[in-house]
Order: sequence, then structure tokens, then C-alpha cells
Amino acid sequence: MADSPQELLRLHDATVRRDGRVILQVDDFVVCEGEHIAVLGPNGAGKSTLIKLLTREVRPLWREEPPVRFKGDPRPPIQTINETIGIVSSSMEQRMMIDRKAIDLVLGGFFGAIGMPRNLKADAEQVQQAHAALADLGIADLAERSMLTLSTGQARRVMVARSLIHAPQVLVFDEPCNGLDPEAMWHLRQTLSLLAQAGRTLILVTHDVADIVTEFDRVVLLRDAHIIADGPKAELLKTERMRDLFGVPVTLTQTEGHYHLY
Repeated sequence: MADSPQELLRLHDATVRRDGRVILQVDDFVVCEGEHIAVLGPNGAGKSTLIKLLTREVRPLWREEPPVRFKGDPRPPIQTINETIGIVSSSMEQRMMIDRKAIDLVLGGFFGAIGMPRNLKADAEQVQQAHAALADLGIADLAERSMLTLSTGQARRVMVARSLIHAPQVLVFDEPCNGLDPEAMWHLRQTLSLLAQAGRTLILVTHDVADIVTEFDRVVLLRDAHIIADGPKAELLKTERMRDLFGVPVTLTQTEGHYHLY
């Protein structure tokens, strides 16, 4: 019998409150190695808080049994968290839009900095890894260009390359197609597919079903600060489910594994 996939992340009985109000309540959420999970929900559902729970940017209410575990460890050092999770988000991209070369932004991932720190120098292996990360995403030609000359879509793919530097076990995409034109959306979704096909563990957090590329087979529906469903994509991506999730009379269509709401 094949070994079970390694459990990487677990939330259990995790509650986050702000101003006396529950902004996220998770009974159980487990991420195992090799999974491709889409967390789908409207704005304000608690998606950003879920990400911040995983990255320890916010803490849940105390429980005798710790609500957040990283590879079974309830109190991991920050290095373990950084090695476990990589984040790609538009908010991160905004901080990175400076007059520095794309390769410098990718190299900065080794040092937790925006670009290469002035007093440090990357070694030959790090430079090679940074160029390889760009090449793997089909954007090697952007390496020497200033971030300020890149389109939003190009800059976001540079951020993906940066997030891959430490080879995190889980890569989280937070609303990856926000603000992109159709061409850039296509490239970003192709990147999601390539990473999934390479066997990387991915969590996609989105309000747009079109972001859920064919390789994602598990969907988590988040509404009103609660996970209301967690299961196979084929079972959950249905018109009635989407109407219940978003609270409007939308219709879901599917063509060759690609989904759209209208």
C-alpha cells in the first residue's frame, strides 16, 4: 500500500474575532502534500483571514489543543513557516513595484527583502536558481528589466518566481487574477496549471470560478466566515451551489473543464 500523503497544514476549531465579532470560524481544514485546493467565496467571506491564519499573521482564540499546526507542530519556528508556505498576492506586488531589475526582486526572496539588500551579494548558486525560476515560468527575458517597465501580468509572474525561491511546500495564490487583462489572466492561469502539473501543493483563494483551472480537483466554499462545503470540484461547482454561495441568481457553465459564471 502506498504511503499516505504528508499532512502539511491543519486548522481545527480555529476562531478569529475582531471587535467582538467572529470573522472566521474553521472547524476542520487540512492540506496534504500534492493537493490542489481552490478556496472560493465572495468578498468579505473570510478568505484573507484564512490565509493570515496559515501564515501566522493573525492568531486564533486560544484552545487547549492548538488550532493551527504546521506538519503536526503547533508551535513551529518562523523558519518552518517560511519554508512551508509561499504567498503570491497583489498586495505584495504593489510593494515590489520599484525601479529595480526583476532578477533583483527574485533574488530578494532569499533574504526576505524587497530586492537585493545593498550590503549583500547573492552567490552564484542563488543567481542560477533565480534565473531558473524565471525561465521555468517562461519569463527569462524579463530578468534585466526594471519592475517599473513591466505590465501588471508580467510583474505578478515575477512574484510567482520569487515565491518559488525557497521551494515552499505549499504555494498560496491570493486572488491572483485581480486587476489583470484577459491576456495576463490567461498566462497566470497557465502558470497555475504548470505548477500543479509539476506536483506542487497549491491553494488558490479566489472569488472567480474562472481561476479554477482543470488541475484543481478540491474546492472549499467559504461564506459568512464559515466553510460551508469542502469536497470534489465536480460535486461543488454547480449552479445552485453558486447561487447559494454568492446570494444572486447566477448561472454556472462548464466547457472542457473550465468554469464561468454569468
